[in-house]
Amino acid sequence: MVTFARSDTTMTLSEQITSAVRSVIGTNPAALHEPLFEGDEEKLTRECVETGWVSSVGKFVDAFERGLAEYTGASHAIAVTNGTAALHVALVAAGVGRSDEVLVPALTFIGTVNPIAYCGATPHFIDSLPNAPEIDIEALEAYLDGILELRGGSAFNKSTGARLAAILPVHVFGHPVDMDHLADISERYKIPVIEDAAEAMGSTYKGRHAGTFGLLGTLSFNGNKIITTGGGGAVLTNDADLARRIKHLSTTARVAHRMEFIHDMVGYNYRMPNINAALGVAQLRNINNFVLRKRILADRYAAVIEKIPAVRLLREGNDTQSNYWLQTLILDEEIADQRDQVLSALNDAGYGARPVWRLMHTLPMFESSPRMDLSGAEGMAARIVNIPSGPALVQL
Repeated sequence: MVTFARSDTTMTLSEQITSAVRSVIGTNPAALHEPLFEGDEEKLTRECVETGWVSSVGKFVDAFERGLAEYTGASHAIAVTNGTAALHVALVAAGVGRSDEVLVPALTFIGTVNPIAYCGATPHFIDSLPNAPEIDIEALEAYLDGILELRGGSAFNKSTGARLAAILPVHVFGHPVDMDHLADISERYKIPVIEDAAEAMGSTYKGRHAGTFGLLGTLSFNGNKIITTGGGGAVLTNDADLARRIKHLSTTARVAHRMEFIHDMVGYNYRMPNINAALGVAQLRNINNFVLRKRILADRYAAVIEKIPAVRLLREGNDTQSNYWLQTLILDEEIADQRDQVLSALNDAGYGARPVWRLMHTLPMFESSPRMDLSGAEGMAARIVNIPSGPALVQL
């Protein structure tokens, strides 16, 4: 590894950060996040092709679901086509419907919010911490005290009259939310929690896997996630009835019959194909190795980034263990105007880097959605730089 000296004041901020990244991962180009295949991926997917079991039924779907449940500690895992589908079917199963509102962070990927709209519901945007991308739970609590009322065991927005049907926390970049505090709010205000743990496979809060605290939790296995099935997602739950309902809904609501096609409600063609699940089975066998590599990478980045004034690497908080899905630099406010220069310099050097997603309330289809003050999220979004994060960047 190249030694990185304390910040050189003759270098620009962009040059300092680029030099720091180079000192950790070397001079070869590196994407933001690439999948790593070093196990039985080829063997298991070839078996699907050779046997013809490539579609939405097969032994690897069952094995992958069992493996996910065992790894996360959830009682049930239902594999689906992607993380967005997982959230959609979870919201439907939880009873989110037309005219409802769902509390969701403005600082998240579009895949968190679109499923709310699929249900005919409205996203109600909540703020993030001023110094980290996860939701500001204390600010949310104060906000809810002012806007909601309880009627018939449910929470309603006094301004719009809409039912507040769910809180949808996002474990951004793999860093878990304070789930104890959020659970207190959920219980007090009678609003169920549905976790978006798409980025948090392998992350824990107080030793418990992200996605297993709420009524339901969801995962993603897109090609850029810590393990991948190519495309894919899953719903986690400890409720057996909900698990059965989700499996039924995600299998076109088909009633079991040896010959006929009978469907008893509007369902969705969301079941994960067997060939994707085969890839997932192989990837899951290496999950601990991948998490270890990414945590080592975080330590290496932190050791050099701390030498650059006004820049820090996002680190895991108290009671949490992060998978460090995306390594995240946070610029101090006084140098936030240099973010785009940093991004350009990194990409010019061959290092995949990106800003955080556009805040959801700034997108045209959601700009009229209700929201609390979002100054924390707005400040965070201006200061985040994600840098190369794949597990292959660390050799064990």
